[in-house]
Amino acid sequence: MKKIIVIGGVAGGATFSSQLRMLDEDVEIIVLEKSGTMSFANCGMPYYLGGYVQEREHLIAATPESFKKERNIEVRVRHEAVRIDSSKKEVAILDHIGNTEYSESYDSLVLSPGAIPVIPKIEGLSHANCYTLRAFEDMLKIEQQIESKQFKSVCIVGGGFIGLEMADNLKKRGMTVHLIQRSEHVLSVLDRDMSELIEAELVKQGIDLYTDLTIQTIEEDGCTLHLTDGRIITADFLILSVGVKPNNQLAKHAGLEIGNTGGVKVNEFMQTSDPSIYAVGDVIETFDFITKQPKRVPLAWPAHRQAYLAARHITGNPVPYKGSLGTAICKVFTLHAASLGLNEEHLNESGLSFKTVTQDSKQHAGYFPGAAPLKLKVHFSPEDGTIYGAQAVGKDGVDKRIDVIAAAIAGGLTVTDLQDIEIAYAPPFSSPKDPVNMIGYKAIKKMNER
Repeated sequence: MKKIIVIGGVAGGATFSSQLRMLDEDVEIIVLEKSGTMSFANCGMPYYLGGYVQEREHLIAATPESFKKERNIEVRVRHEAVRIDSSKKEVAILDHIGNTEYSESYDSLVLSPGAIPVIPKIEGLSHANCYTLRAFEDMLKIEQQIESKQFKSVCIVGGGFIGLEMADNLKKRGMTVHLIQRSEHVLSVLDRDMSELIEAELVKQGIDLYTDLTIQTIEEDGCTLHLTDGRIITADFLILSVGVKPNNQLAKHAGLEIGNTGGVKVNEFMQTSDPSIYAVGDVIETFDFITKQPKRVPLAWPAHRQAYLAARHITGNPVPYKGSLGTAICKVFTLHAASLGLNEEHLNESGLSFKTVTQDSKQHAGYFPGAAPLKLKVHFSPEDGTIYGAQAVGKDGVDKRIDVIAAAIAGGLTVTDLQDIEIAYAPPFSSPKDPVNMIGYKAIKKMNER
């Protein structure tokens, strides 16, 4: 009987194990999880802290007991893989419960250790009540500290998806929220004009927003923060959300090839440089769907897809990975922001020639109650109409438009083909010519401009 060891749970490891069991009823599967929670909805953690999710248990996707009973998969929580001997096909494991070390052999090994938060270099950071939000235990600690210390104000460092979701949710708790973004605008996956819509919403909702600067020093009281432009703000605690980096140390020490982006390098079947070792999720480097260049996309959908493909390859039914678009969306108070593919900055860096079409309209019929602005922006090749990227910001209907364009790209449609998509229409949902269709019509004129 083949024996598969999986290092790490959550989206990558837990999904891989479930998919493998579905494809092979007999293989032995052992999941090693360093923490005490093997499968949880980490994307839901900001919403638990904001009170949208009332019970922490609702975020638990599976337990070791349910995995054993329903799937015959053994899960060992608080068991950390500390070394891989690929020549012997053995993993050294530290049992944090019994404080002992032992080894397990494997036929195939799957790495899914995820990513770790980037900690910015700030003088005096150790003085502050400082937290990151990555693991389930991080969420519990933040909740406990807010309650026990009666925190009333927070400084969020980083204006990406997690930073904005935390700003929304902590404001909902009644806190004073300062948000600091080192670059010129929040949500760097968006173009500047799209991001400005989100920034206006943040300010409207009472967020104290700072861009193009960061914290220079923190005084010994841990609450007085000196910014790089000389201004001073105070906050009871800090949330650091400046990004993540691959948790690649185990792979490095095992001699596996690391890509230029810092992720573990894999092929289209999720195999590392050692064919018996696979890797999925936030730890890996894959490639961009459009440019085919190396890329890291630490998001849930790619991790789930990669887990399935690794399971297919191990069971002898390979399906190749087609690359990552990085399709993503977030809620920022009353607005939603979504993006996929390449933005203006990425396109300029790549040297690709591109044109852009923007559609400003309503998310549904203007006369129907609740009509609100929706802005949709698409970048494309002026030569053949290849869609390079898309962004949308609006009150609702954002997910629908970005998902239609994601499907169009996956299906090989060009920007002018968007006019041909028959999108469901009734006044509460859209217009006879949906914003996606309008992008296609407008693109014809742009394509003809030489």
